[in-house]
Amino acid sequence: MHSMQPEEQIQALRDYVRVTLLGGLKVTDDEELLLSGMIDSLGVMSLVSFVEQTYSIEIPLEDVTLENLSSIAAISVYAENRRIAVY
Repeated sequence: MHSMQPEEQIQALRDYVRVTLLGGLKVTDDEELLLSGMIDSLGVMSLVSFVEQTYSIEIPLEDVTLENLSSIAAISVYAENRRIAVY
């Protein structure tokens, strides 16, 4: 499997959130996902696993926060920063 480029990663994240977690609901990259109740705790665990695989990172438990996972944009920024910090 080839390494995904940043734009491919965020598109995969958008698709996963919208199709898998939200059943096709259209949301913007900045829309609040957790506090709005759109994604529940099981969804968060699924999302964390997906992000780890897509961005080739490990997300420590202490990083599973409302700030890091609040929106598609926030998740993308966190994951890219985490990937850069590790390498």
